[in-house]
Amino acid sequence: MSDASADDALFFDVVARASSLTEAAREFGVSVSSVSKRLSRIEGRLGVRLIQRTTRRLTLTSEGERYAAGAAVIAAELTELEESISEAHAELVGRVRIHATLGLGRAHIAPLVAQFLDKHPRLNIELDLSPLPLNIAGTTFDIGIRVGSLQDSRLTAKRLCRNRRVVCAAPEYLERCGIPLEPKDLEHHNCIVIRENEGDYALWRFGADHDETAIRVSGNLLCNDGDAVTQWCVEGHGVIMRSIWHVAPLLRDGTLVQVLPHIPTPAADVHALYSATAQVPRRIRELVDHLATGLSGRIEG
Repeated sequence: MSDASADDALFFDVVARASSLTEAAREFGVSVSSVSKRLSRIEGRLGVRLIQRTTRRLTLTSEGERYAAGAAVIAAELTELEESISEAHAELVGRVRIHATLGLGRAHIAPLVAQFLDKHPRLNIELDLSPLPLNIAGTTFDIGIRVGSLQDSRLTAKRLCRNRRVVCAAPEYLERCGIPLEPKDLEHHNCIVIRENEGDYALWRFGADHDETAIRVSGNLLCNDGDAVTQWCVEGHGVIMRSIWHVAPLLRDGTLVQVLPHIPTPAADVHALYSATAQVPRRIRELVDHLATGLSGRIEG
């Protein structure tokens, strides 16, 4: 394979994993037209159409899927070579793209990423935070941080820390409204609901992981932001169900009190998801290990 062909394969590996030409252009730091022209030159050299382009998305043709599979192998081999060279010098280089949700990202992932970068200053780390979790399969993200159940078998999952959702209230609210003793008692309390993901957010789940029951709650406050919901709870407006990663400091200092501590709730562990390839770059392995150690200390400690 010529140098130009290998370079084209590496270029196509990035384009094939992007959701649009705009995202691919952002990856390379060039204009959309530059990416489109280079893609057309590759297709012209091969004599086939590799990608069906629309304004919003890219769709691989059958030839494009074959070329993308081969390009991914070349990219992985190059990564392995570079990692083996840099590993000999105990220095991490390259770029890592991470996706996480806003609350967890701000509170824990961003500080831990900064710590890791202090140790490995030749890395370039991009942290993308959004309100909703993202399935990173088929994207240009290297690591996705997820809370709760996992579904995509195309990705490798590593648990970063244990986590459960717990019911909490401010001491002032409990003094005023009483302490729920059983989950069904929540039906008579003002439950502050966070609207997130696509599930039925007014159903609060209790019980062991394989023996769950659900209680439908209601109240006069609802929001799609976890910080706002928690602040309402701190001010004594009602009861919340939030992840331990979010409320552990407030429980430790007595700002909030755990309600129904004797009733278990299903696991909602924090995981790192990354590509299920044979050779995972060392920079990704070590960053994931760093996040696991750091989150366990911050949340479980």
